[in-house]
Parts: sequence; C-alpha cells; structure tokens
Amino acid sequence: MRLAERFADLLGTAGVERGLIGPREAPRLWDRHLLNCAMLAEAIPDAATVADLGSGAGLPGLVLAIARPDLRLTLVEPLERRTVFLDEAVHTLGLTEVEVLRARADALHGQRVFDVVTARALAPLSRLLAWSMPLVAPHGVLLAMKGRSVEEEVAAARSELLRLGCAEPEVLELGAQWTGGGHGSDGLSPTRAVRVAHADPARVALPPAVDAGSRKPRSRRKTQRAAGRRHSG
Repeated sequence: MRLAERFADLLGTAGVERGLIGPREAPRLWDRHLLNCAMLAEAIPDAATVADLGSGAGLPGLVLAIARPDLRLTLVEPLERRTVFLDEAVHTLGLTEVEVLRARADALHGQRVFDVVTARALAPLSRLLAWSMPLVAPHGVLLAMKGRSVEEEVAAARSELLRLGCAEPEVLELGAQWTGGGHGSDGLSPTRAVRVAHADPARVALPPAVDAGSRKPRSRRKTQRAAGRRHSG
C-alpha cells in the first residue's frame, strides 16, 4: 500500500506538472485510475511477462508492477517526456522487474513476445489488435481495458480478428470483490476488459533470432549506461 501511495503522490505532482494527468483528475486518482487499473491484475497469470503498450503515466503498467511483484513488466511508450517520467517512477519506487522502452509497439514485432499484452485507452480494438497480437506469445493473451462500448468495438473488429487468426474475444468484468459485482458504495465500478487469444497457438510464429548487428529498441536505462561508457572512454 505504501508503494501505491507513493505512486499516487508522483501522479498528483510530477504527473500533473508534466501534463501526463489532467489537473481535474488528481482528486480522482484512486477510484478512476489506480484501483481501476489494479483490478486488471486478477486476470493475469502468475509470474507472467507483460508488455503495457502506450504506457503513458504508467497506467496500468506501474500499477500492475506494484500490485503484482511476481510479474515482469515492459512499459512501451514512444514519447520521450513520458519515458522520462516512467524511468523516474521506476527508480523512485524501486521496481526492479520493470523495463522502460521508448518505442512504438510495431517496432517490437518479430523481436519480442509476452505472455500478456495490456493497453488502456490507447486505440479502438480494431486498430489495437494489429499492434498487439504480433507481441502475444502463442498461449498468451491481449488484455485491453475498455469502457461501456466494448461490445461495439468487438463487433467493429470482426474482420481484423479473422485476419489475425484470433479466437472469439471474451469480455471480462473485474474487481467484483471490491465492488460487489456492481457500483460500490463509494462509486467504484468494476473494470471492463476484453481478452483476446490466438485461435490456434500452434500456428503462431515465434520471433526469429535477431542478428547481432541489427538495431533493437533499448530501455532508457540501458541507453543511459551505454552513453556513460562512451563519455568515460
């Protein structure tokens, strides 16, 4: 709980100052953001590798890292100012199983796969599938946090689901133990997410071996260490 409170403080101060969280969202950080994201943890298997696409302010990626220290998180975010915040948050909170990558999701296609790929308010499902499913391991899943329109998004994504060889999506209602299955007395609502798996895991191609000379996105931490070695030499 102490780590969650420290993260809430970071979001309410540096997150607001840097435009990652709107000023009006600061009073609602716990119910609208932190607890909402924490509910996703119940749908993730033990010791899974997780990629959070478009991680932004670390929602849900950093929340999952705090709630589930057994997970190995990779926060994928293309904007530098956001990755700077994420790196600072990881360091401040001492989250040793979290990697921050400044990259677009499609830059990782053919290089990395994960047990679970998450996303929150990143894109409609029809577009998100193309970014996410190439990163999902054969027996892994996409867990996309969605709102009331999730059924409509699933219907609109039918052709993309077929093209990518996806199984029938499953809409999840998470956090019933906190909300009593509906709106809690404090206004807390269940988290809705859509879970998408591969229809035939045996037909999912694993990423090929990467040549030593090829360029891969690197975490900011690794990049900073490399820069330090260059300057010291």
